[in-house]
Amino acid sequence: MPHLSFEFFPPKTDDQIAQLDRTARRLKAHSPDFVSVTFGAGGSTLSYTADTVRRLRTDVGLDAVPHLSCVGGTRDEIRALLADYRALGCNRLVALRGDLPSGMARPGDLHYASDLVRFIRAEHGDHFRIAVAGYPEVHPQADDALADLRHFRAKVEAGADRAITQYFFNADAYFRFVDDCRAAGITIPIVPGVMPISNFTQLRRFSDACGAEIPRWIDKRMAAYGDDVDAIREFGADLVAAMCRRLIEGGVEELHFFTLNLAKPTEAVLARLR
Repeated sequence: MPHLSFEFFPPKTDDQIAQLDRTARRLKAHSPDFVSVTFGAGGSTLSYTADTVRRLRTDVGLDAVPHLSCVGGTRDEIRALLADYRALGCNRLVALRGDLPSGMARPGDLHYASDLVRFIRAEHGDHFRIAVAGYPEVHPQADDALADLRHFRAKVEAGADRAITQYFFNADAYFRFVDDCRAAGITIPIVPGVMPISNFTQLRRFSDACGAEIPRWIDKRMAAYGDDVDAIREFGADLVAAMCRRLIEGGVEELHFFTLNLAKPTEAVLARLR
């Protein structure tokens, strides 16, 4: 089995907190290297991220890693967050540009993820291991693939240690992205992001927003299952596990799962890999 890491989003309600607690404890049994906590939709849940990181570290005993976005924040605000995370014992971060929160007109002091990585390095040297995002199927706002690669290289040159990719369902897109990065002199580890399939309607909505392509044959197969939730979950687990096996056979040594705070879809994939 490859090394594993899991991504959670910060819960807001008591029920969501209880759900995440159950999920985190179940997935802890799979010995992840770390778990990450997203910055929240549009950066709107900053305090929830810090609270979730603290709870996962102290109550569950996981190496919880915060996502940090630069949008809408001043240097002083980001500086304070970094100090808080360092005091919590964090030595990893996921640094992202993020999206401007709804209703916020000010983009913040730092405009790009490369600016954020450079700022973290200037403030804390090599204390934090910094991961950034990579886009095998090209960032949805990029002009073209070469421009996207230039932006990615800028994050690496600013001091990123590794990358975690957006999810995909075409392993060839990942391998081509890695090949392009290596040809450009980018040598950091590039960890594939994996999205287990549980709710296909939700997945289609996510994919439209983030630019992840759902191959037509998958969409049509899902449509054929209609409302048969069990069939969709079984097919989804088989599909994602087969892709993961191909990634592993191609040399991938680590997988990062976007759990959506659910244990079963990720566990179904891991069971097939074992």
